[in-house]
Amino acid sequence: MSVTFKFKRVNPVRQGEKMQQSFTLRKFVSDDLQAVMQINRICLPENYTDFFFVDLHQRFPETFIIAEDEGKIIGYIMCRIEVGLSNYGFGGLVRKGHVVSIAIMPQYRRKGVAQSIINRSLQGMEYYKAKQGFLEVRVTNEAAISLYKRIGFDITRTINGYYSDGEDAYVMTKKLAP
Repeated sequence: MSVTFKFKRVNPVRQGEKMQQSFTLRKFVSDDLQAVMQINRICLPENYTDFFFVDLHQRFPETFIIAEDEGKIIGYIMCRIEVGLSNYGFGGLVRKGHVVSIAIMPQYRRKGVAQSIINRSLQGMEYYKAKQGFLEVRVTNEAAISLYKRIGFDITRTINGYYSDGEDAYVMTKKLAP
């Protein structure tokens, strides 16, 4: 059974008028693959093979979420569940949800899509009994860092030279429900 979430945001525009933005969230299905790969190529320098997308979907469907506007895919998030040392430096081995990739088409940014899609994927991580969610973000991506902090992520460490162009990444972590 597929559950679709409908979101409506009212954003102020010129002279006090209101403009309504709406989008829906749903789980990824195999027919979405080409659109998701296209968004990945447009929005991110890190690109993945079709097998990689399909594999994550097959293993962790509750955390591979699509955002749509009027039937058009405008963004996605895909995650996996891992077991490893706590990102907070205590607690031994824990189950963690790893945001592998998130991308929202440029014209749909700053409209609540990323925040909604991340929150929905965090629910999916909890479904898989993850105790923490984490992601890597470029240290220069101030807009994303600010968003992740608003959602409750903390910077837990820096990885030097993480990206292929040599840029450093922050690891940002959020505690999930016990």
